[in-house]
Amino acid sequence: MKKQIIATQDAPAAIGTYSQAVRAGNTLWVSGQIPLDPATKELVTGDVEAQIRRVFDNLKAIVQAAGASFDDVVKVNVFLVDLAHFALLNRIMAEYFREPYPARAAVGVATLPRGAQVEMECIVAL
Repeated sequence: MKKQIIATQDAPAAIGTYSQAVRAGNTLWVSGQIPLDPATKELVTGDVEAQIRRVFDNLKAIVQAAGASFDDVVKVNVFLVDLAHFALLNRIMAEYFREPYPARAAVGVATLPRGAQVEMECIVAL
């Protein structure tokens, strides 16, 4: 199966040996996004809410670059440094997605790249 790399300047460039997203057939695999501002390449400062919103905005930009929308997302994986922010994540996610919601996992982790508080990746059906 041929792979197609998806990239956009509206989301942060990869900070390692990976692509923003890879399309294989009718599936888009979006790499983990941390709250980096695509313009400055710096971690979003402020509270966890600002970081969660930036991550959703980064994911959305990549999904749109593939010609899809959040309505096409079938799975979201969330990594939180502090699971106490789980309720906040749910509230914000409900602003970005509508029912029927995608499948999701939320995992507590000890640390994330660049000191981020949240990282997310998603799978999209095209």
